[in-house]
Amino acid sequence: MTKYLLFLGLLAGALSAADTPSQFSSRTPRYRLQTSDVVEIQFKFTPEFTQTVTLQPDGFVPLQMVGELKLQDLTLEEARAAIAAKYAGVLHEPAITLTLKEFNKPYVIVGGEVTKPGKLDLRGDLTLTDAVSMAGGFTQNAKQDQVLLFRRINPEMMEVKRVNVRDILGKGHLNEDIRLLPGDAVYAGKSNMAKFDRFMAVSRLGFFFPLSFR
Repeated sequence: MTKYLLFLGLLAGALSAADTPSQFSSRTPRYRLQTSDVVEIQFKFTPEFTQTVTLQPDGFVPLQMVGELKLQDLTLEEARAAIAAKYAGVLHEPAITLTLKEFNKPYVIVGGEVTKPGKLDLRGDLTLTDAVSMAGGFTQNAKQDQVLLFRRINPEMMEVKRVNVRDILGKGHLNEDIRLLPGDAVYAGKSNMAKFDRFMAVSRLGFFFPLSFR
C-alpha cells in the first residue's frame, strides 16, 4: 500500500493542468546517439585518424591516441565538436566529419493499462491512438480520458501531456490525436489524476514503464 501511495504521489506530480494541444511541444528534435550506434569519424587533413566506432553500453567510444569519449545522448554536431575538442591537444583545428552508419530503429513505448505493453517500431506517421491500437487496445481498467504522453525535450527532461483519448475516439476530436515522435512514451493509467507539473525528469520514467521497455 505504501508503494502504491508513493506511486500516486509521483503521478500527481508529473503533469500540469495547463495541457491543451497547442501547449504541448511539437518540435522535431535532432537524433541523439545511443548505445550500439555506429559512427564513422573522418579527418579531412589527417586521414590516418579516420575510424569507425560503435557506442559501447556505457555510451563511450574508443578514439585513437586520445582515449575514450562519451557520445551517448549527443547530436551528431555535438559529438563532432566533442571529438574535435578531445583531439585539440594532438591536432591543430582538426576538420572532422561524422557519418551515422548504423542506428537503433526509432520506436515509441506504450505501457500501463493496454493489452500488449511494450516497444513499437515507429514507421511513418503514427498517432497516439494508432499506438494504443497496435498495443492491443485498452484494458477494462484504463482511464481513457487521462492517458499520459511523455516527450523528451533534452537528455534530462521530458514534457508531459494528459490526453483525453475517450473524446478523440468517441467525439471525433481528431485534432487532439497527437502524432508521435521517436522516443515518445504513452501511459494508460487506471486512477484519476490531480494537477501536476508539465515537466519531469527522464529518470522518473521508471515509475511508469519497466526498464525492459526503455
